[in-house]
Amino acid sequence: MTIEKRARHNKINYIEFAAHDLDKTKAFFSNVFGWKFTDYGPDYTTFESRDIDCGFFRAQLASKTENGAVLVVFYSENLEETQMKIKSSGGTISREIFHFPGGRRFHFIEPSGNEIAVWSDVDKNNIISV
Repeated sequence: MTIEKRARHNKINYIEFAAHDLDKTKAFFSNVFGWKFTDYGPDYTTFESRDIDCGFFRAQLASKTENGAVLVVFYSENLEETQMKIKSSGGTISREIFHFPGGRRFHFIEPSGNEIAVWSDVDKNNIISV
């Protein structure tokens, strides 16, 4: 097995989300996180990131922790700025910023109804949590 294959072996490689409105979902993630999408027909789109690739499939479903779904958590060096971008791009904050051991985070609902979180180990004063 090559070194590259070993680095991928047994690691999460791809995440798919349901999305009832692919156009709004793509616009939201493009505005907030700068993602670029590739469409594969009218019902599926993907984006590539540095760490993990993801896709959205058209469905009348949504992923929320209250239903036992996995919570995908993004990292931000500026939590407040990311939260403002989410609000101004049509996302809804479902849990305001709170502290936990090692940092702070908040949860939001994107336009297709999926719950996602954002965390940071940097506080408002640019101090890294330990």
